[in-house]
Amino acid sequence: MMEFEEGELGDLEFGEKSAEIGDGGSSDNGEPINTILLNDEGDTTNVAGSLIGLKRKNCDDIYRLYCELARQVGFSVRKTTTRWNEDKTIITEKKYVCSSEGMKRSTDSGLTKKTYVTRTGCKASLRAKLNAEGSLFEVLDHNTAHNHILTRKSWNHLHRSQRVITKEKAIAIDTMISSGMKATDSFGYMAEEAGGEQCLGHTRVDHLNYVNRLKMRVIEAGDTQTLYDTLNQDAADDPGFFFRIKVDDEGRLCNVFWRDSMMKEDYMIYGDVLVFDTTYRTNKYNLICAPFVGANNHRQNVMFGFAFISNEKTESFEWLFEVFTKSMEGKTPVTVFTDQDLAIASALEKVFPKARHRLCLWHLYQNAVSHFGKLKGDKVFNDLFNKCMSGCSNEGQFEECWSSMISTYCLQDNSWFRPLYGIREKWSTAFNKDFFSIGTVTSQRSESTNHSIGFKAKPTTSLSEFYNGAFKQALNRWRDTEKMRDFQCSKAIPNSTIPLTGFLKHASEVYTLTVFKDFEAELIKSFGTSCMMVHYEDGVTLYNVVHDDGVTAYDVVFSSSVNTLITCSCKMFEECGLLCRHCLRIFHMHSVQKIPDCYIKRRWTKFAKEALWDRREGGLEPSDKVGDCVGWRSEIMRTYYNLVLKAQKNNVAREVLEKGYTRDNAEVDTLMTTADSNEEGNSVCSSRSVVTILDPTTAVTKGRKARHKSFLEKGKKRKTTGSSNPSNVVYQSKEFGTITPNPRLF
Repeated sequence: MMEFEEGELGDLEFGEKSAEIGDGGSSDNGEPINTILLNDEGDTTNVAGSLIGLKRKNCDDIYRLYCELARQVGFSVRKTTTRWNEDKTIITEKKYVCSSEGMKRSTDSGLTKKTYVTRTGCKASLRAKLNAEGSLFEVLDHNTAHNHILTRKSWNHLHRSQRVITKEKAIAIDTMISSGMKATDSFGYMAEEAGGEQCLGHTRVDHLNYVNRLKMRVIEAGDTQTLYDTLNQDAADDPGFFFRIKVDDEGRLCNVFWRDSMMKEDYMIYGDVLVFDTTYRTNKYNLICAPFVGANNHRQNVMFGFAFISNEKTESFEWLFEVFTKSMEGKTPVTVFTDQDLAIASALEKVFPKARHRLCLWHLYQNAVSHFGKLKGDKVFNDLFNKCMSGCSNEGQFEECWSSMISTYCLQDNSWFRPLYGIREKWSTAFNKDFFSIGTVTSQRSESTNHSIGFKAKPTTSLSEFYNGAFKQALNRWRDTEKMRDFQCSKAIPNSTIPLTGFLKHASEVYTLTVFKDFEAELIKSFGTSCMMVHYEDGVTLYNVVHDDGVTAYDVVFSSSVNTLITCSCKMFEECGLLCRHCLRIFHMHSVQKIPDCYIKRRWTKFAKEALWDRREGGLEPSDKVGDCVGWRSEIMRTYYNLVLKAQKNNVAREVLEKGYTRDNAEVDTLMTTADSNEEGNSVCSSRSVVTILDPTTAVTKGRKARHKSFLEKGKKRKTTGSSNPSNVVYQSKEFGTITPNPRLF
């Protein structure tokens, strides 16, 4: 509750006496006048006095005081007359009246929605005017007489002047809605936190109307324009944010790409393998959804960037890959996994000529099943095809397995399998042992991305809704999971089926918990192998390591020089970044107790991001205004919330907090007023052009061709022009975006 300082209410008195109205009292139109305040107990209290002489620095302060008085008395305040100086730059006079002032208009506005009559011709009002010095507003007139029954105290919070969604509440609502919470649930949460709807300051209807207005802003501004403005705001908040938008001749969006500063940091650490997937569409324009995804040191999804493109032509993919490379300072991946598409393959060959192009095995198998026909249920055939994809250790084994499958099932002239053999180096692991690819786990990246992003959006989802909703939710979820795993790795010691000694102890100290399990599995498998020395010369020994089946064997070359070196013909370290069971067997035989540094791939360790953590905690990174505000706000809210809980059962403690709030609020207002004045004085006019980007053409789908419009949309009549480009911008340049923190036209 707002507290008035001594003298703020002037001569306002709540007494037992007032002017006698009597039975014959009436207004000009013959209606009885009632200046009696009815309280909850049914007693009558007369109201007299005024706020004349009250002075404040601005009219908003006077309005707030009048609204607080109205809440205590039992009526609602409405703003009416506003007078300005000759230049129309300074308000010189304001008038506020009771919401029952005036009479209902007799003319019919044509609106289908009927409203109740609440106007009674009440004369209660307050007028404030700027003094001659121009420094203070002073209340000159205050009529306290009402001609209607005043509201009970238990209903006073329902007056319109008491129902305000402040900037702070709006931020909270925006956050909850963007996180996926329903409007009614967000209202329930806020009401519960405030101690009930009567303490919240707005009603459920006000809450739902505000959420509807949020959606209307997107409709009025345009979906793509809203996305562009949001990307610009994120670029202003995050100095490392990058985005690029490409438009067509009509100014409609064709392609868009974005990434934030953390995506770039992740790419610099984990960008050796890139998964690019374009197999699903999650928006009402049927744009192609194209996430750039990788795997972190916990073998979990990590986002490098995101894009929407309008078509699957080679030119579109070339543009996208070039923009992605520029945003990452020219760094290119070692291996790129995509779905099977000729346009993507052509673009990759041009933009990433040195990268190894691989096809995602998951997509390949899903596509293959549709061509199996009657062979779909043949287990032997499926096993042979799976072995060709990922079960052959070298090219010779692949050729033997493929020939056996083709000849057994007479597929020599099959129109799908024959071309597939021509690109075997892109999908069979037997041809890619020399290129780092994380292993077969990579083929599941796109599948899990599809589930975590694609299934969170609908075919009717707009671009701005996708960006602020499904995309950010998935991104935050991935990053929160990564933080939890990093925390667990910093505290936990992994469990092991064998004692943590030697190699295994060293692995538990450097690798993440997930990667440690992979290393442990290889070490245990090494105990089932046998080795035989084949050749020795100048400190270099050739071993033949045989599996427990007695058939599978690999050659291992070991050098016992100062820098211990080892290689295996299975190429597991080159492909996955972890030592194979064959190398571990030889190391164990030579009593090597630690993994040599050259065989510890940093991307798999607990310390993969250590340099980034040190920079950020040491304050060497540019400040993130959004992160700073959110973090500080969360911390200060938690602190004050605990203080309120502590004081809530003690009246004296409550009074201390309320007085402290009044004092601190005044100091903050003074400080912010000074800060705003300084910013206005130091501001420089921007010469940046205003950019208007139109929405892509909406995809035509089955079902209703036009959706039902709400009364809010029906009530807004737009002015149309002959051009589809409302700002008449000539799009000589087709791209917009950011390289520096300031958005500019490219």
